[in-house]
Amino acid sequence: MGQVHNIGRFTTPPEISDIEALAREAYAHIPDELRDVARQITIEVHEFPSEYMMEAMDCETPFEMLGLYQGIDRETGSGFRTDMSAEDDVVFLFRRPLLDYWCENGEDLGQIVMHVLIHEIGHHFGISEDDMERMEGRTVSLS
Repeated sequence: MGQVHNIGRFTTPPEISDIEALAREAYAHIPDELRDVARQITIEVHEFPSEYMMEAMDCETPFEMLGLYQGIDRETGSGFRTDMSAEDDVVFLFRRPLLDYWCENGEDLGQIVMHVLIHEIGHHFGISEDDMERMEGRTVSLS
């Protein structure tokens, strides 16, 4: 596991387990209206998106995708699913693209993970960008 100083900064590149821990903390703090629509989700962290995901999302490079919501909207029947037998929806987070974004922008990694979770859930359920930004403004700082 990457080492963390008491000021919250990583001294080694965060590993998958570090991103998973940040994701659990972020999910615990997302606004209730998002958690209400996404009760049955699993969060999985992978190094990169799969070739199938990249093709489905029309990405030229894996670094374009920080996360992806996989699930079928129970009201409309639309959505993206790689495994039709899966019962729970999944939010995938992609470690290497997240780390590249983090290094390029200097933002807090926990806040980046929070942002990606809110936007993946929000986009899947048709929540507007303005509403998602308002929700983000109400979240606690994870630093």
